[in-house]
Amino acid sequence: MKNDQAASASLSQAVGRSEERHDVVGPVTLRGFAALLDLSPDEARLDEGLPPLWHWGLFQDWVRPASIGDDGHPRRGGFLPAIEGLDSRMFAGGRLQFLRRLRPGEAVTRRSIIREVKETEGGAGRLVVITVEHRIGGDAGDATIEEQDLVFRAAVPLPARADASAPPAPTDAWRREVRPDSVTLFRMSALTGNGHRIHYDHPYATGVEGYPALVVHGPMQAIWMADLLRRHTPEGQRLGRFSFRGRRPAFADKRLTLEGWPLKGGFQLRTLNEDGVVCMTAEAELVSE
Repeated sequence: MKNDQAASASLSQAVGRSEERHDVVGPVTLRGFAALLDLSPDEARLDEGLPPLWHWGLFQDWVRPASIGDDGHPRRGGFLPAIEGLDSRMFAGGRLQFLRRLRPGEAVTRRSIIREVKETEGGAGRLVVITVEHRIGGDAGDATIEEQDLVFRAAVPLPARADASAPPAPTDAWRREVRPDSVTLFRMSALTGNGHRIHYDHPYATGVEGYPALVVHGPMQAIWMADLLRRHTPEGQRLGRFSFRGRRPAFADKRLTLEGWPLKGGFQLRTLNEDGVVCMTAEAELVSE
């Protein structure tokens, strides 16, 4: 009991911890995400700046081999606290506000702060949820304000769960199918500097973290949903707000269906696996250019 209380107290001390990083919006990020989404530069409007969510290719955290954890991420204990016994990390969801587009060649700064640390219990046992706020911008001011929910759990096989098919989307919903193979996962990992082994190391993903196959990145699904909305955004408008939440993992070499439709002054989006089960949901709002 005392050990649990001490651990909780130590985690609570991480609230308010901050860091600052710097980068430049470079051509590799722009061209790389455009290629990942099978877009031409004109379709992605690259001359106008970095499209929404592509900032995930900036501020990469490359560390020396001795500083890499067993999961492929940098070892925690710096900005993100080390959590004994909870070695598996998931990007569970987030909320973003887009104030403007970052320009090609712009020098940018990301100011990050830990806003909340919360302990809970789930199907996989003890969980710790850390909410981090990022403010990203340059000389022209903030461009993106983001909150990320990072979930930490024990690296043990996940319990089986019964999944119900999703209720049908409206008949006029937009739909698009994608099939994330191992090459897609590799390219996403490379573009974002994501070393998490669940996306490329099949024996680790299945034998250590208990997944049935390689796992599709949550941010990859979010980017696909934002791109689906872009394809249906009227001229003179752009994405202003976007929030997303992972519901269950999606796996490599399995078809994903993207769906979206207007709802209550905004838009509802989701991804569904081959069984019609929701993997991720999102809500979005447009603003005038």
